[in-house]
Formats: sequence, structure tokens, C-alpha cells
Amino acid sequence: MEFAEFIKTPMVDNVTLKENFKKPIEGTLCITGHHLIISSRNQPHDELWVLHSLVDSIEKKLSGSTGTLTLKCKNFKVLQLAMPTVEDCLNVASSIEQLSNLGDIALKYPFFYQPSFEILEDGWQAFQPETEFSRHKECSDEWRLSYVNKDYQVCSSYPSVVIVPKSVEDELIVRVAKFRQNGRFPVLSYFHRHNKTALMRSSQPLTGSNSNRCKEDERLVNSILVQGRRGYIVDTRAQSVAKMAQAKGGGYEPEANYSRWRRIHQPIERHQAFHDSLIKMIEACSDPNCSMDKWLSKLESSNWMTHVKDILTCACVVAQCIDKEGASVLVHGSEGTDTTLQVTSLAQLILDHDCRTVTGFEALIEREWIRGGHPFRLRCSKSAYAVTKQRKESPVFLLFIDAVRQILQQFPCSFEFNEYFLIDLIQHVYSSQYGTFLCNNEKEKSVHKVTTTTVSLWSYINRPQVLNQYLNPLYQPNQVVLWPSVAPQSLELWNELYLRSQADPVPMEDRWREVVKIAEYDKELKAKAIRLRRQLAALEKEAISKGVIKLEGDTGGKTVTSTEGAVGGKAEGASVNKPVKQASINKTLKPVDGTVDSKNVKEADGVAMDKLENPTSDKTVEQLEDAVGGLSITSTVK
Repeated sequence: MEFAEFIKTPMVDNVTLKENFKKPIEGTLCITGHHLIISSRNQPHDELWVLHSLVDSIEKKLSGSTGTLTLKCKNFKVLQLAMPTVEDCLNVASSIEQLSNLGDIALKYPFFYQPSFEILEDGWQAFQPETEFSRHKECSDEWRLSYVNKDYQVCSSYPSVVIVPKSVEDELIVRVAKFRQNGRFPVLSYFHRHNKTALMRSSQPLTGSNSNRCKEDERLVNSILVQGRRGYIVDTRAQSVAKMAQAKGGGYEPEANYSRWRRIHQPIERHQAFHDSLIKMIEACSDPNCSMDKWLSKLESSNWMTHVKDILTCACVVAQCIDKEGASVLVHGSEGTDTTLQVTSLAQLILDHDCRTVTGFEALIEREWIRGGHPFRLRCSKSAYAVTKQRKESPVFLLFIDAVRQILQQFPCSFEFNEYFLIDLIQHVYSSQYGTFLCNNEKEKSVHKVTTTTVSLWSYINRPQVLNQYLNPLYQPNQVVLWPSVAPQSLELWNELYLRSQADPVPMEDRWREVVKIAEYDKELKAKAIRLRRQLAALEKEAISKGVIKLEGDTGGKTVTSTEGAVGGKAEGASVNKPVKQASINKTLKPVDGTVDSKNVKEADGVAMDKLENPTSDKTVEQLEDAVGGLSITSTVK
């Protein structure tokens, strides 16, 4: 199939691109097999490249002999194209509609993209299961890598390598897979290294209306429990929904057969409801003329923030079971590819500080979502503006990223990455030149040879010059568990994403630049403080070695004595006695809560620094204090 057959008008002159809060671009529009390109006639280097796959819907408005196209994108941007003629307007609209809905995955842009940068690290090899498992040696005594699914015959949506209990053989796993929907048997999602408990995920058991039983499944699940300890099965469905599923052949684990496990129903809506909710929420965000009451009513009726609260609440319950009660947890819903992954991912983010770093978060996405079998191709084919009847599209991953952003907002110093990192992830999920989020699972990736014919997104992001723009200047590594608030007043709408066509992004960008500037200045001050302390310690050592100050014995400790040659009118042998217990430096510049006394740093800078860099042997204690802007030396001995 040739792209040319879809392109009726490859080039149009005198086109005007309009985007809120940006200057219009007047120039030439070109349509290629994958891109819509607009080049300015006034500014040669002013171009906009838009992937056809980013376009969610097109609205045509004809007026006389001209026309206007409104492109509503999957990343919630809205672009307007003023076309010179009606014919051009209709032809361009037809071309974009067809090129943005290509069904053949082999025609997707990642298979044609040639990177212009040198790949320093192959993202496809960055988070291999064997490498990740070797990093967690503490679980190797009880868990192992299994290649039972190496040909994707046991479970088509699972990766070829999974982590399972060491006491369970592969033959038993094959039988367990037949008892779980779509073969998604329980696998390790996270191992808590401190209390040696596990977080597992799976799909629902096929107990059915006849209450079918699988002793192999019971054995696998029970094998992770410590003797005398109970575990929790967290079902992301309401109990009534689980019972309805049982009538259709699905179900849940009956306590009679899983006596060492306590079942908790923590209901989250199914993925179909998420799509309807997103449409309603974006409709509310796109209406600039509604009143305050109407806006709040629309936002509430969309239930989007309710969904965010629900998955955060469920994740907190899972984290509490693991951290507070020291219990292992099995999470599942129906298929185990949507809400299950939301909950297990957020629980790890809450529990493990490593998941809050850039590489740790990438590993989490790779492990739980990409290898975990979330159907990205189905769920992310459309966004909030498209009208579709397939009912397979759903912003499941978007909802997860929104919940991550809520935690980041509540704990802004505990994440190595910033908000721009999350926003760009969303864009690449829906439309990208990289192959990371192509396909529904690892099996499909293998069939289409994605890892050998496309570039990984991680290869691009992890380059130092790119990664720097995603780093949070406020980051302070924090190993404690984060407990986010799910109170309504603690959650907020993500304006920078959902209102990006309605709200001017400049204030946020200016604010962020100021934060970066302050953080850099704070880093400089801390570096100066450290340097001054070292210079002060060197001065004290030199002063003692050259006899400027002496340590004399005393019953309760030592006294510091200024020796001969004292200046400032003091008599020979005059001393400054300071009885103390331990030789130390009074650190006037000691940081408190991550801050530095900038006044003292500045006083110690400048002229005083010259004195510090060229110390002389006849300085008294008082002169040393002056040289460092008031920093005092106190010599003490235990």
C-alpha cells in the first residue's frame, strides 16, 4: 500500500495555522505519509511537524470560498488551519482522516523513523527481566525466573520471562493458567525487601457458577505465605460485579478454598467508564463560556476525579497491607490488564523510592505495563475527541499518570522527574516516532520485530542533554513510604495537560524557570558553605600547628590559648579561655531543613575569601573570626 493514494493535495500555499497563546504561522502546508508540516513564509526555520497519528478528530467549517480545519489532538492540543479554498480544505481533511486511522501496524511511523542522534544506550536492553531480577538478590531464595511462556503458548499477553515462586514447578503453572482468565496466572509484581512480602497480580479465577476449584492454583498462591501469616486478595471490582462475573464463568477466590487469604473488594470502575468520563471532562474543559456553577457541575458529573481517587485509594490499601501489616497481596480484577496494573504500579510508587527516580519509573512502566500486557494499541488508538463505537479505547494509562502527578504534587521533593516528563510520556503513548508503546503485548512486538526495527523511547530520553529537562530541581531522595491524601480538597485537575488549549502555558513555564534558578542558587550556596567549612578546618589546623593557638590541659577539659604575638593591643601571653569538651568547629553555616544562611555565605565571600586563601601565622582567634565573616573557632577535647 502506498501513502500517495491517500494524499489528494500534497501541498497548499497561503495556509494560516492558529493555536491559542501563540503567534499565527502563515506559510505552506505539506502532507507526507506520516506528517502534516507547516512552514512559515516569513521565518525560514519556523516549522510545525504533526504526526497524523496524533490527530484525534477533524472538524470542517466552510465559509464562502474558504474553509477552516480544526484539528483536535490526542494530547489535548487544538490547532486551526485556515485554508485558501474549499477544495483544499476538503482534500486535506480527507487525507488526514485516512492517514490518521491506518490499521496496518507495519505502516506506523516508528518503522520508518531514522534517529538523528547517536544511541548511547539501547533502551530495548535497558530493563531486561534477567537484569532486573539480578538487582534484587534478596528475593532469589524464594523466587525464580520461569521461561514456561517462552513461546507465548501459556499466556499470550504475558512476557516470555516471568517471576514465580521457586517452590512451584512449570508443569503446575501450566495447569494454573487454565484456571485464570486468558491464562494470566499469578506472577510477582514487587518484592518488599524489608518484611519479605510479595505483591502479585493475575486475572480472575474461572470458578464459575459451579464453584470450580483448582488445587494447583491454591498451592501456587499459598506458596508465597510465611508459616502462620495470612495474605490479602484485593479485588478491584465491587462484590456485586464479581458475583455477576461468576455467573458468566469468571468469579473470585472463595474463602473456603483460600483459607489463608482475606478477600477485600476495593471497587474501581471498568475501563469502558474511563473513556466516557474523559470525554465529559474534556468537554467541560473546552467550554470557555460556562459559568462557575456549570463548570463545577460538569467536572463533577464527568467522574474523572472520582476515578483518580478510587485507584489511589486502592493502591494505598495494597501498600498498607504490605508495609503496615507485613502481608503479601494478590491483586486482580477481571482480565488483569487495566485496573490491576494501575493499582500494582501505584502501590510500588508509594512503597519504593527507587520507582520515583527516572530510570526506576521507566523500569516500572516497562515491567508492569509494557511487558505486563496492557493493550496500548487498543486502548490508545483514540482519545477524548473521537467518536467511536468500538468501546475498546480507554485512557487507563492516562489515569495512572494523572494519579502519579497527584502524588508528585503532594510530595514535590520526593520525585526525581518533573511534570513535563509525565506530559511527554502521555504524548508518546498516543503518538510517537518510537516503538516503545506499539502493540498490545510482547508477543505482538515479537511478531512485528519491533525491538529490532524501531528505536526505544528510553534510548532518547536517557540521553543526558534530553534527560536534564525532565529532572526535578527540588528532588531530595526520600526512602520513606509516601501516603498520599485522597481527600477531595487534596486532588486537583491537571490544568497543564487538560486545559493546555484554554490556559496560557507561559506563566507555568516562567514559574518553573524561576524554581530552577532558585534551586541552582541554593546548590551554589551549599557548595560555598562546604568549601568555607573545609577552609575553616584547615585554618584551625594551621593555627594550632604554628602556635597561634594552643591546647592546654585542664581538669574538666582543655582551654584554647592565644600565644605571643597577639595583635590589637593585647599583652604578650594574653589568652582567650574557652573551656569545652570536644575539638570542633562552630558551623554557623550548617544547613537547616535543606537551606543555607545566605547572609553568612555572602559575608564570608569576597574580601574575606582572600584572607582565607592566604592565611598567615600571626592571626589570633579574633582575626580568624573576622576572616570568615564571623565564623568562630572553638577548640575542644573530650
